[in-house]
Amino acid sequence: MTESHHDTAALQAAHLPDRLREIRAAIAAETILSARAADAVTLVAVSKTRPREDVETALAAGQRVFGENRVQEAAAKFAGLHDAHPDLELHLIGPLQTNKVRDAVALFDVIETLDRPKLAEALAVALKAPGVRTRRVLVEINTGEEPQKAGILPAEADAFIADCITRLGLPVVGVMGIPPVDDEPSLHFALLREIAKRHRLPWVSMGMSSDFTLAIQQGATHVRIGTALFGIRQ
Repeated sequence: MTESHHDTAALQAAHLPDRLREIRAAIAAETILSARAADAVTLVAVSKTRPREDVETALAAGQRVFGENRVQEAAAKFAGLHDAHPDLELHLIGPLQTNKVRDAVALFDVIETLDRPKLAEALAVALKAPGVRTRRVLVEINTGEEPQKAGILPAEADAFIADCITRLGLPVVGVMGIPPVDDEPSLHFALLREIAKRHRLPWVSMGMSSDFTLAIQQGATHVRIGTALFGIRQ
């Protein structure tokens, strides 16, 4: 990192507690406007690609739920932090390869990216092993049916969710998704909400820095926010 980048990163870290308070206030306000309890929506701080120092700053400011994309990066960054903060909750929000499943379930409390039958089978086996931390799983839905994006297609979601719960016994508690960049996000948020409702799943993870207020209006229980909290990535 160059000196200028180091200075920028340090400045962003210094403002992190203030941004955290502002985002929490915005989440609570939007939740109340949606006629829900003020604490009905959980902030998932997306710490992927951020240094451990940023995570420690957020922890010191009271944040306890974090989202990471890669198993190896998260293992290094969060080493020892679960022990220091027993209420820390780590979510995998990036794609999971089947050969990383054992490592993932030992590290992450929640896996949000169950996106295919092969992964479901692997998780069903891995979650029976000792030393497992994962207690909740979300099914990723490709609401825009984008070929380059992971996720179960909406037309296949009902059968897949039912199979994961009834046959494989997976602890599926909700759904997650990311709307296509150029589409109206509210339509995709509504679809995620309705899929969860059909299966009586309590968690709907949707909404990021640019659209989390709209996601809350549409029923999000978890919003994944990175840039608005940690600043621009260096």
